[in-house]
Amino acid sequence: MQSQLLKESLDQAILPSEARPLPQELLSPMLVSERLMLRAPEAQDINAIAHLANNINVASKVSRMPHPYTTKDAENFVARVASGAMGKCVYAVTRNDTRELIGCCGLQSQESGNGLEIGYWLGEPHWNRGLATEAAQTLIDFGFRHFDIDFIDGRVRVMNIGSRRVLQKCGFQFQGTGMAPSLALGGMVAVEWFRLDRKTWGSLRHWGGTR
Repeated sequence: MQSQLLKESLDQAILPSEARPLPQELLSPMLVSERLMLRAPEAQDINAIAHLANNINVASKVSRMPHPYTTKDAENFVARVASGAMGKCVYAVTRNDTRELIGCCGLQSQESGNGLEIGYWLGEPHWNRGLATEAAQTLIDFGFRHFDIDFIDGRVRVMNIGSRRVLQKCGFQFQGTGMAPSLALGGMVAVEWFRLDRKTWGSLRHWGGTR
């Protein structure tokens, strides 16, 4: 999962930490922004997900994405989302104009505190276009408007400059550093922790000039 489930330089992914699942009643209503549509992943997305995710430049930035990433992995992902087994609010990120799938994002609950965590990744061909920021902003708006939460957290690898920039553009503030697992790399990696509180989001929610 790792809303994600959100980069303007070399990387387009952040790493949500392990956390308890969101309630099963949490669904994923379609979300639309200027260039993107966020919707639930479908069987028709399997090949596109496998193609984009089977890239070490993506997988190494996403905590629970294996590498290599196969069609079977994509099938399992879509099936688990559909069944609610992942316990998260998970979206496929698609282009409005072409309906092309370009990545995934999501929200999940935290182990403690009244907040959610955002995760996202985009396929490498779609980096450096402001699309990760747009997807993140759309999902953040949904999170604060539809859930009684105080904050949304995000975690990025220390070396992931692009993903850090996305969070900063969305108003997230640096909280500290730590370690998180990387399935693709087979070990722990250094990460930075950021947080956006409801008050800050309220002052930025029109996202003027931030993409």
